[in-house]
Amino acid sequence: MKAPRVTACHDCDLLLRLPAAAEERSSVRCPRCGAALYEQGRDALPLSCALLLAGLVVFVIANSYPVLTLEIAGNRNAATLWQTALALRGQDMPEVALLVLFTGIVMPALELSSMLYLQLPLLQGRAPAGFAAVMRLHGLVRPWCMVEVFMLGVLVSLVKLVHLASVQPGIGLWAFFALIVLMAASAARFRPHQLWERHQACITE
Repeated sequence: MKAPRVTACHDCDLLLRLPAAAEERSSVRCPRCGAALYEQGRDALPLSCALLLAGLVVFVIANSYPVLTLEIAGNRNAATLWQTALALRGQDMPEVALLVLFTGIVMPALELSSMLYLQLPLLQGRAPAGFAAVMRLHGLVRPWCMVEVFMLGVLVSLVKLVHLASVQPGIGLWAFFALIVLMAASAARFRPHQLWERHQACITE
């Protein structure tokens, strides 16, 4: 007889039995504190992979096209996010350049690639190598992915620059807005417990 699956509430440590993996659209909330413990949906993984692939395409576009175009006294300047970080370094602001590079490029790239590495092979029925290590990496990377904060800083700068120069949003800026939406949607469908279940099923097959 198969042993029932159990989990502990992450808020109050109450031990609860999880529903069978075959059940559809099931969810479990802690009866003591009401915290959401388990949610299962059949289409969560395919939809999450589709959102991540779209996010990867948008991420490449966001870093390939200018974020802003400034025109001052007839001089037009356009720069991508990479070029912005290099310009900040050239103006003796290496800390700010590193922060822009870290939160706007490196961390989003790591989050997208780690989530794709964890989910895409499982969708195809294969267990990815180093699954546990990449799962831990994703947990470390997620708090440092601050595309939303970066975009807020860009919007504040736009408001201040509009009185000094002609400012035109570039394709990269719109791509970053799309990236925020896609990453938020894929993160909302990220189910660690479901990935572990699929990983164990792939190993035992």
